[in-house]
Amino acid sequence: MTVHTRISDGSTQMHAGDTLAKRNALVLAVAQALGGANPAIVVSLGGMVGQMLAENKQFATVPVSLSHLGLALGTIPAAMLMKRAGRRTGYVMGGSIGVLAGCMAAFGIASTSFLIFCLGTFIAGFYSSFVQSYRFAATDTASDGFRPRAIAWVMSGGIAAGIVGPQTVIWTQDLIDNVPFAGAFLGQAALALVAIVVVAFLRAPPVVAKSTVGGGRPLREIVSQPRFIVAVVAGLVSYALMSFMMTAAPLAMIGCGLPVGAAALGIQWHILAMFVPSFFTGRLIVRFGKERVTATGLILIALAAVVGLSGLTVWHFWTVLVLLGLGWNLGFIGATALVTDCYRPEERAKVQAANDFLVFGATATASFGSGTLLNASGWDLVNWLVFPPIMIALALLFWQNRGKIVVPA
Repeated sequence: MTVHTRISDGSTQMHAGDTLAKRNALVLAVAQALGGANPAIVVSLGGMVGQMLAENKQFATVPVSLSHLGLALGTIPAAMLMKRAGRRTGYVMGGSIGVLAGCMAAFGIASTSFLIFCLGTFIAGFYSSFVQSYRFAATDTASDGFRPRAIAWVMSGGIAAGIVGPQTVIWTQDLIDNVPFAGAFLGQAALALVAIVVVAFLRAPPVVAKSTVGGGRPLREIVSQPRFIVAVVAGLVSYALMSFMMTAAPLAMIGCGLPVGAAALGIQWHILAMFVPSFFTGRLIVRFGKERVTATGLILIALAAVVGLSGLTVWHFWTVLVLLGLGWNLGFIGATALVTDCYRPEERAKVQAANDFLVFGATATASFGSGTLLNASGWDLVNWLVFPPIMIALALLFWQNRGKIVVPA
């Protein structure tokens, strides 16, 4: 009872000092809206440009897959750069990479070079590895009580990104005469340039000299913590299954004879379901706990698979995509909050990098395999494969919530 009182009092006092954390979270939410448009543009146009440029049309989706690969491979270098140079400097450099990516992709289209275009989308994925860490940066100056809300605030920027990305495509795809879609990638570069200006307002903690505090515990020791394993598994399952089902669903709709417009509208609802709940996810975590919110997200993803197995109408697919978005939001934000409990300040860069490498590496694999599996075995198998990883993640969360996992001092 005494411990509870101390935590409550301490939380109240720390919340009073969260002014800087709130400011940073708002800055990062705006940056998320700009940087989050980057993958939306690549996903929207990558396949069409690939179809236009690739000699072998079977490779048309390679540019999109390479963007996922770039995201996974960029997580560790991005984290190490920010550890040495600081968050703000790292994000400015990340934005510069985003400008380069858009310009290179546009040049690849203009020169009809599939290879150069693919290189541009791969670098765009590298830029996304910086953007994905915004959610962790929001916790750097936040109290324990405000951390879940800070993460949710940043993720809410994805709502705007879901609008900014498609609108950029619509308004700029024909900007350059006789070079279709190149203007959209120049628009992508322009958004990254604006993001550089935005992140310049971030007031991140100063870089702490390594000699002062040491490098913290070895990474192997940290990642072997049961609590870290649970957090990574939950985040990995939430994100990878979302990517797995989201990639397959529109293809399955078209395969069932449903109109392309219905598939596109389903993806729009899915994106809204992914990010709109961010306005209250943080409060739910504070009230009910990280484990319970994360478990609820996983259950919603499983429910999406149940609906997917129950019918093939437009409404079935739309319901699947909405439940999938809601489940991803609760599961991924909850898992991110769990990760923040696993490291000390001097350890955050390497632990966040390890987490994101594992999560987005699995997401890239899911993206590569989803379409192939759908073509080979059908929509039903895609849904059935959701249940085993969900059950494993839920079992680990239940074990943790029972108090069997202790965080080392």
